[in-house]
Amino acid sequence: MTITQLQYVLAVAEYKNFTLAAEKCFVTQPTLSMQIQKIEDELNILIFDRSKKPIQLTDIGQKIVNQAKNIVNEADRIKDIVEQQKGFIGGEFRLGIIPTVMPTLLPMFLNNFIKKYPKVKLIIEELNTAEIVHRLKNGHLDAAIAATPLEEERLKEIVLYFEPFVAYLPDNHALSQKSEIEVNDLNVDEMLMLQDGHCFRDGVLNLCRSNGGVSSNGNFRLESGSFETLVKLADEGLGTTLLPYLHTLNLNETDKRKLHQFKEPKPAREVSLVFPKTELKIHIIDALRSTIAGVIKGAIVFQNVQIVSPLSKK
Repeated sequence: MTITQLQYVLAVAEYKNFTLAAEKCFVTQPTLSMQIQKIEDELNILIFDRSKKPIQLTDIGQKIVNQAKNIVNEADRIKDIVEQQKGFIGGEFRLGIIPTVMPTLLPMFLNNFIKKYPKVKLIIEELNTAEIVHRLKNGHLDAAIAATPLEEERLKEIVLYFEPFVAYLPDNHALSQKSEIEVNDLNVDEMLMLQDGHCFRDGVLNLCRSNGGVSSNGNFRLESGSFETLVKLADEGLGTTLLPYLHTLNLNETDKRKLHQFKEPKPAREVSLVFPKTELKIHIIDALRSTIAGVIKGAIVFQNVQIVSPLSKK
């Protein structure tokens, strides 16, 4: 059997369809089917139960798939070892970034990274945390930038920075005259939230819960998919909102006067590079971490922060 044949097996196991697996492997369906048949004939077993729709793994097939993942990963590791020995930093690298980080962080480091590592082909996707975890585990992402900790056994995290939360209050709000506010000042019933599925939303909810600020009915009046919309809604007097610190740097001067820092320790989120513990392409991951560290160190100077979990605690 060959590494390529094992890759075909893994593709069918994931997509549960020979035609779709062939498309993902960039081969014809007959070619993929023939190669998998060769493995089954060689081992004198059936890896897939083709009588079921969608296609299912047999009991022995599941064990073979588990081992195939290890073999394919170790084969990829050999390539990594050779590239690192040669000092080569290049090739395709798939990076996922959560929506509440991508608009602010990506413009800060992308140009620097491309110039410094021109042989790396970055493929960047904006994905929510659940999709990032799924793709990292299935080998469809090499790394991701997300709010942590994620508490995923198969993933490793390297902290990039701690980003404080900042309150955005309209001019006529009762707290608008306070230079600094406390978490206990938050009224969750007037809080404008991101839509469900955003880890920043979960972080805000967890912050309020930890200070007894969540109402019993959990009834929030307005939700949106972007911070820009939340700011505009707050300006219309429809509520207040919390923003991640880096996002506040792009506000105009009028809007910046509506920002209110929290008293120390400031509530903050932890933003990290997340990648499988197999550490494949670790030389590119290290290059990415170094580049981001170089541009972020001057942007966030807060030290006394309290990390708020990004995990929903409903």
